[in-house]
Amino acid sequence: MSVSAVSRESTQQRMRICVTGVAGFIGFHIARQLLNQGHEIVGIDSLNDYYDVRLKLDRLELLKHEPKFQFYEIDLASRKVTDGIFAEHRFDLVLHMAAQAGVRYSLENPHAYAESNLVAFLNVLEGCRRSSVNHLVYASSSSVYGDSPKLSLSTCDPVDHPISLYAATKKSNELMAHAYSHLFDLPTTGLRFFTVYGPWGRPDMAIYKFAEAICHGRPIDVYNYGKMRRSFTYIDDVVEGVVRVARQPPARTSDNNPPYRIFNIGSDESVELEQMIVLLEQALGKKAIRNHLPMQAGDVLNTCADIKDLREAVGYAPATTLEEGIEQFVQWYLKYNAR
Repeated sequence: MSVSAVSRESTQQRMRICVTGVAGFIGFHIARQLLNQGHEIVGIDSLNDYYDVRLKLDRLELLKHEPKFQFYEIDLASRKVTDGIFAEHRFDLVLHMAAQAGVRYSLENPHAYAESNLVAFLNVLEGCRRSSVNHLVYASSSSVYGDSPKLSLSTCDPVDHPISLYAATKKSNELMAHAYSHLFDLPTTGLRFFTVYGPWGRPDMAIYKFAEAICHGRPIDVYNYGKMRRSFTYIDDVVEGVVRVARQPPARTSDNNPPYRIFNIGSDESVELEQMIVLLEQALGKKAIRNHLPMQAGDVLNTCADIKDLREAVGYAPATTLEEGIEQFVQWYLKYNAR
């Protein structure tokens, strides 16, 4: 965020904000930005072992020294524990970034998605309802669009045919949020993230996995022979969008229009997978060994975010090119892994 934007934010009311998934990639960056703006952050994370917990702990170390940061290691799927957190703290805003992520992992461990993405989300909705939270912003996913034939994906497009359990749970979150917005006037905003990457990124994401394989001279698995396109979105642009959205809760406009909305949050430029690999090679100064494979179950061919609604609502405009973003990621990756 620019200095002027931070300055504008400093004039606004300080809030007590709950950030779930705070040791995760997106939650960590959001919490750090909000702490810099002077807000009080209550961070929640189960620290599960879906990927190396050491990375989550290292992210947490950068937050724990902040005097306005409190951390709870809890599983939001526990109704009693989640109820206790909401009863203890009166949150102005809840940013629910916690989820069981990953399309391919949902083929191996489907029950993890039911617990983390459905049961836990219901508990968060109930906590927000009971404590009259001003705004719930939650993570959805571009995966809800399924294998759409369209290149530019709009929130007006149908999302009734998910092709992975992960996508089905994220669509379910949107439906559950709508019900709570309609029944209880709980302002909710769902954000469909598009292929977020950058420093402190998840090791299961393609850019991180490819960088690691290239550095160690191992082949990279390139699905659909590289003929896939993605709307790669740099983490700083995502954080800027989330913070802007969080400041503006939706309002009920009529009986049939509850305080509910959905936005795409991503880059409106779609890049072929091969182009991303070439940029990684250039940043790392080393060639990749490509292992070309057919399409994998659950994957989609193309994603590109139509962000017109988000741009009009909050002035969102991603500013980081893929070249710049990959260079920043590689600099962090090499430094982090050289320790």
